[in-house]
Amino acid sequence: MTNQTANNYEKYVPIQPIAITDRKWPTKTLTKAPLWCSVDLRDGNQALVIPMNLQEKLDMFKLLVDIGFKEIEIGFPSASDTEYKILRTLIEQNHIPDDVTVQVLVQARKHLIEKTFESVKGAKNAIIHFYNSTSTLQRKVVFKKDMQGIIDIAVEGAKLIRTLADQAIKDGTNIRFEYSPESFTGTEIDFAIEICAKVMAEIGATPDNKIILNLPATVEMSSPNIYADQIEYFCKNLPNRHCAIISIHPHNDRGTAVAAAELAMLAGAERVEGTLFGNGERTGNVDLLTIALNMFTQAIDPKLNLHDMNRIKGIYEHCTKMVVHERHPYAGELVFTAFSGSHQDAISKGFDYMKDSKSTLWEVPYLPIDPSDLGREYEPIIRINSQSGKGGAAFVLQTYFGYQLPKGMHPEFGNFVKTVSDQKGDELSKEEIFDIFEQQYVYANAPYALKKHKIFEETADSDENIVHFEGVVSVDGVDQNVHGTGNGPIDAFFHAISGIGVKDYSFVSYDEHALSSGSDSKAIAYIKLQTPQGGNVFGVGVSANINIASIRGILSAINRSLKNE
Repeated sequence: MTNQTANNYEKYVPIQPIAITDRKWPTKTLTKAPLWCSVDLRDGNQALVIPMNLQEKLDMFKLLVDIGFKEIEIGFPSASDTEYKILRTLIEQNHIPDDVTVQVLVQARKHLIEKTFESVKGAKNAIIHFYNSTSTLQRKVVFKKDMQGIIDIAVEGAKLIRTLADQAIKDGTNIRFEYSPESFTGTEIDFAIEICAKVMAEIGATPDNKIILNLPATVEMSSPNIYADQIEYFCKNLPNRHCAIISIHPHNDRGTAVAAAELAMLAGAERVEGTLFGNGERTGNVDLLTIALNMFTQAIDPKLNLHDMNRIKGIYEHCTKMVVHERHPYAGELVFTAFSGSHQDAISKGFDYMKDSKSTLWEVPYLPIDPSDLGREYEPIIRINSQSGKGGAAFVLQTYFGYQLPKGMHPEFGNFVKTVSDQKGDELSKEEIFDIFEQQYVYANAPYALKKHKIFEETADSDENIVHFEGVVSVDGVDQNVHGTGNGPIDAFFHAISGIGVKDYSFVSYDEHALSSGSDSKAIAYIKLQTPQGGNVFGVGVSANINIASIRGILSAINRSLKNE
């Protein structure tokens, strides 16, 4: 069948890169956190199917303060009574800490600006963020104005804002200014510089009272490197650059907002506006938490408190009715989970290396960040399905139950778990994995089972210890008395069971450890025997007495070898 849309791509106009040949950003490295501004209560809220109510906005505001945001855009108070009310509630009920600045957005229109100043009355610190669209497309399609007409809108708005700010400052509010040439990425770069320079002059920006010039990718139109070029060119060519803070506000239409923000910071941006988990119009805003934690993994203090990611995610999901995707960077349920066998093996070895080397550096393959730094130390890192490898199941037993299987057992036990997962067609829980282990090893108690026992020592004239074992062993349900002597409990037990026909098993290896601390702790013994046929088999025994744990492990191995004949 012929594809009727095969050439439809030809109707799109590609972004034209800036003619910049001496770019500096590719050789730079991020070394410090930017100024952060959360726009969750404005940009994020207006993107919700059901906008947040007053209580949800208060809860979200408190969360943002707890995280450490010092600049928070509250809303568009001139646009609706709801937006106005939330700001007045925050101010009048003293919810705003003295070191936090509330930001309000307004179009560069007279009646909206006047209402905006009414809304911030009584606030200690406020940013008046005004904007008008400057893009080539919007000038042509929406406003039907030339460049000068767009400049006039911005300058007239700046003039009124400066006048009203003088009175607000007298009334006790510390007013700062922010201007956005909306759709910056679709605006001719030299025109964007021109309009921002004229706004700066009108607003009276100085080195001591800098204006925030916010350069939004209102629509993400190009690859991140082109956005970085735009930011670097803007910074290099803006008159009185020292009188401005360059801010960015990336959207995620192309799915590269985080990369665009990081490259833009290399190019000179000092401030980033965005949201938690990238919530925002269309495909979203840039995710501030991802940028911050990217910095964290590069040994940069992000200046945000993200140690309890589950709490942050929980409040966010409650307030927004949005769901954080399972694969969302750092916060998703599965981002620290490995199902692949090779990944599991490397992660497990990484944890062993950290423990053995006592390294203070985080060096675990496949985990770029320590989950415990985000409060996720109790969540599963390795989960088991049919794709899992030999070490994954052993890792689960050690992490959750304290069972430290010797390396030689990993392939065998991993195959048992894989078989069950294949049959189930689903992931196995840690309880299911533990049950498989017990059924395969601990409860392997037929045909031989220890019913009674007595172990005692005597010392010969040569000072050599002689150990005696006496007991009752059930053989296919029939009790038989056994006794034997040897140079230790295990040797004595082997001699004892040889009397009931259990012969030609040889001891290969032995591992044991306590399952818990304290006087009532149980011990577990892992026994590896060579069978009469020359193969190897593992057995496991558990008891408060390590000698009995070992004997049970021997019987477990013998029973398992007979079962597999």
